[in-house]
Amino acid sequence: MSTLEIKDLHVSVATEDGPKEILKGVDLTVASGQTHAIMGPNGSGKSTLAYAIAGHPKYEVTSGSITLDGEDVLAMSVDERARAGLFLAMQYPVEVPGVSMANFLRSAATAVRGEAPKLRTWVKEVKTAMADLGIDPSFADRSVNEGFSGGEKKRHEVLQLALLKPKIAVLDETDSGLDVDALRVVSEGVNRYRESGDAGVLLITHYTRILNHIRPDVVHVFAGGRVVESGGPELAEELEKHGYVRFTQAGAPA
Repeated sequence: MSTLEIKDLHVSVATEDGPKEILKGVDLTVASGQTHAIMGPNGSGKSTLAYAIAGHPKYEVTSGSITLDGEDVLAMSVDERARAGLFLAMQYPVEVPGVSMANFLRSAATAVRGEAPKLRTWVKEVKTAMADLGIDPSFADRSVNEGFSGGEKKRHEVLQLALLKPKIAVLDETDSGLDVDALRVVSEGVNRYRESGDAGVLLITHYTRILNHIRPDVVHVFAGGRVVESGGPELAEELEKHGYVRFTQAGAPA
């Protein structure tokens, strides 16, 4: 059983006019076996939360805390956070020219597991995971994300999720840029991961369409840099019908 706990988190980003506060007191707890969806309008701070959890240097935590199973995440380097069991699927996955997918995945698995996986079992594990996601085996020899379509990049993110098996996965707009078929395949991959055991999911999205495939236990509405309301899946249905107006105009922090 693992728990990611965020308390009164304040995060700023550097601008030409000086630091700008983006997160203004976020409180959130995600445990194994739970799927939390964060929804909100553009600029509300959803992606800032994801990057603060992962340790992106652009985002400065000015106060508050993030812990994973009681351990201080903010005291960890980016790679230490990954080895501790945190995973970030990025909205815009980066290209890594010159590094094959096969080498990247095995290096990542070695770092997370503490030892290199045995080659014979590893090859079988990778082939199975790629087949589950409809990824052509030839992609193993291609440079990470180089020349990949948006859907191919997102499938690769979920491939990492399947192989690295983190404690808590933060998925930042994984549905962005996906067609209907790719959305279904990616969602099935996330569902396999979260059903595999000690896994919690924090899913960040604008739209409810992915929630038709990945059923959240809790939905949080983000506005003005904090969670302004939480509820069950019915809250997402309300957002689909009425949008974010009542949250952005009803005294939510600017």
